Formats: sequence, C-alpha cells, structure tokens
Amino acid sequence: MKLRDHVAVVTGAASGIGLALATRFVEEGARVVASDLNAEAGAQKAGEIGARFVAANVANEEDVARLVQDVLRNEGRLDLFCSNAGIAVGTDETTPDKQWRLIYDVNVQSHVYAARHVLPHMLEQGSGYLLNTASAAGLLTEVHSAPYAVTKHAALAFAEWLSIAYFDRGIRVSCLCPEGVWTPMIENARSLQKTAIQPEALAEIVVGALDEERFLITTHPTTLPAFEAKARDYEGWLAWMRKHRARALQMQEALEPPG
Repeated sequence: MKLRDHVAVVTGAASGIGLALATRFVEEGARVVASDLNAEAGAQKAGEIGARFVAANVANEEDVARLVQDVLRNEGRLDLFCSNAGIAVGTDETTPDKQWRLIYDVNVQSHVYAARHVLPHMLEQGSGYLLNTASAAGLLTEVHSAPYAVTKHAALAFAEWLSIAYFDRGIRVSCLCPEGVWTPMIENARSLQKTAIQPEALAEIVVGALDEERFLITTHPTTLPAFEAKARDYEGWLAWMRKHRARALQMQEALEPPG
C-alpha cells in the first residue's frame, strides 16, 4: 500500500510506536486520524504532527465502533486501520484476574473490535488494510510476563486468521512483531534495552513493509532465526529460554534498590 492520499487510523498514538507511526504516515501523505485513551496528550501530539484526533478506549467495543463511524463520517473512507494500542501488566499465574482481563481486552480484543467494525466498510469498497501491532513475544515469548506473552501470541494468531480469511476479498493484513523499542514499556526490561531501536526507525521499517504488503513485520535480525530455532528444536529452545530468563531476572534484581 502506498500511503499517499489514503485515510489511516492509528490507535495508541499519543506516544511511542503509535506516535511514530502516525507521524510517519502523515509525512507519507496519508490523512491520519490518531486515537488514544489519553485525550489530552493525544490531541496535543496529533495537532503537532498534522493529524486529527479522536479519543477512544480500545478495550471498549463501543468506543472502537464510534471511532470507526467518526472516521467514515468525516473522512468518507477508511483505508488503513493500525490497531496499535497495547499494555504490559502482570507477571505470572498469580496475576489477578482483573489484570488478565484488562491485558486481554487491550492486547487481543481491541484487534477483534477493529476488524469487526472496519471490515464491512473495507469489504464494500473492495480494499483495505489492517496493521495489527503484536510483538516478537508472539513469535517467541516474554520471560518477565505470562499475560503479555499469552496475549501477544493470541494477537498474532488473530492477524494470521484475518489474512487467510480475507486476502482473496481485497483485504491486506500485516502483523508488527517488534523486539525492544525505546518506549516506556521497556523501562524495566534491561535485556531488551541493550538492542532497542528508536520508534522512528520502526516506523521506517513499517512503511517499507506496507509498501510490499508483507504480513510479518519484524524489527531485529535476531527474531526470525530465534523463531526458526524454536520450530526446529522446541526442547532445546525451551532449555535456552530458561537460562535466558534466569539471566534476565538477575539483571533486573541487580537494578532494584535494596530493601
């Protein structure tokens, strides 16, 4: 997809990856509608980059439906929906159910809501693009957080299904699976910081992938070899990840203040 003159929606656009994507899409000549739960910061950033802003909580289906209808009413069409908003909460199986439900709603159901409400329009116009942000954790895992790893696996699986089901009807789907990106989400993940890239570099990769209509978008040269190793030798991969988790936890403990 060439972005020029197309209408693009980006959720989670007040900061981080979402803001970088919205900014770059504007630079590419798209008409961008930025959305975020944080209305004040989102509106300010959207104004700075030349996007229109619509507040929405993507964990709420009614908000997603209103966002889509607002875009169709004001822009007249919707060509690219970037379901980007995501959160990282929880640690292991003892994480409270309230947090499990919250991260599932934001990291998985938001993609379902987006597809549910944009696909009728896209199918009617005979074209459309869904860009869903997951994570390299969806291909591999996340050693610090079971809820994050689980929801990112689910987000990738849903994007795969959409691509299979709707490709022949003119719908293109990409799934963004970055490793470390310099956003607040990796503030406490020392192991990711060592190779983290800037959000602007990620946005450059995404624009190229959209131009090629490539499904899987990765950001680091280590992701796919690790994914291949996982598929080739699952037992060996699990053994290596156990060691990696132990090292990562040691690094995290070393950074924590005593007491």
